[in-house]
Amino acid sequence: MAQPTQLLYLLHSGNLYGTERMALVTLEGLRDQLQPVLFAPPGPVHVAAQAAGIATHVFNGSLDLLKQLPGFLRGRTRIAICATGVSHSLIFLLLNLRFRLPNVHLHLVHGGTDERLSYGRKKLLNFLPVTLVAVSEFVRERLLAHGVRPAQIQVLENFLPDAQIATTLQRPRFNLAGIRNVLVVSRVDPIKRLDVLLDALDIAPSLQRLTIRILGTGWDLDTLRERARAYPNVTFVGFSEQVAEELATSDLLLHCCPVEPFGLAILEAMAAKVLVLLPDQGGAASLIPTYNLADEGVAGLHFTANDPQDLARQLNLLQAATAEQLNRMADNAEQRLWQQYSSQARLQAYREQFAKVML
Repeated sequence: MAQPTQLLYLLHSGNLYGTERMALVTLEGLRDQLQPVLFAPPGPVHVAAQAAGIATHVFNGSLDLLKQLPGFLRGRTRIAICATGVSHSLIFLLLNLRFRLPNVHLHLVHGGTDERLSYGRKKLLNFLPVTLVAVSEFVRERLLAHGVRPAQIQVLENFLPDAQIATTLQRPRFNLAGIRNVLVVSRVDPIKRLDVLLDALDIAPSLQRLTIRILGTGWDLDTLRERARAYPNVTFVGFSEQVAEELATSDLLLHCCPVEPFGLAILEAMAAKVLVLLPDQGGAASLIPTYNLADEGVAGLHFTANDPQDLARQLNLLQAATAEQLNRMADNAEQRLWQQYSSQARLQAYREQFAKVML
């Protein structure tokens, strides 16, 4: 009997944020054709992977990975590789000069706040047998801006597992006009531009009718929390493990960051039938098409990035929208999620990438 091909996922972090969650979703989604194995630094991702029946190995830094990988690669006949750290891709390439395993090697680029680390270092992989997977067109553009070869970039967007979409706690349908409860799920750092929301409150007193809850921590938390004392309708909650429950009791997820590489929380809001309002720049902007509130196909709204006046205008439009308009937007968003950002819609692209090493 032929040995099943391993899908080896090398993570640069042991946390359980977007990058790590997508690694688990990909490993689980492809396990019918590839045997999943995770290598990562210490952290909660190992607990989550093991709970899903995925074998894991802990390593502490690149040197430790260099020591461990030969034992794993020895005896293999072919392998599929996903990596998120440049050094980890280089380590596999170096070791495979010895093992000479037929392989498909994807380097996942999820982006981040540090341009050099997130995009600039990726050009070290130019002209090597690696495909760089950008999780959005925005990420592809940033890679190109930092000198990565266009021929090595493939855009494969993130997604939610079908089972998660099907079982997500959903907001009840609107039976009254207008939104009332706004949720923000974000790190509270300068790059996330939550100050734009407070600027909008400064110039539009009508927004004080909204209840606004902000989940997340970061460098700006104390500063913005102090500034928000002027607005009793705004609460900076800090860290919360109740995001799903908070979503289900909200009318709108507001996203303010104009340079977000993707935005899994936006997909989770769409699954919960919570409306989304996004900036018109960054990876998040592409998750919904540009429509007006009255359009039949509207699945969410955009505001001009970094513009508090336009943000206020869109929030006021949503406060005045009919229940029919709001329900249509929520229904269209859920349909778009299934069609574009579910595992049934996205995993086939990974299968096609790995086809030549699958058994």
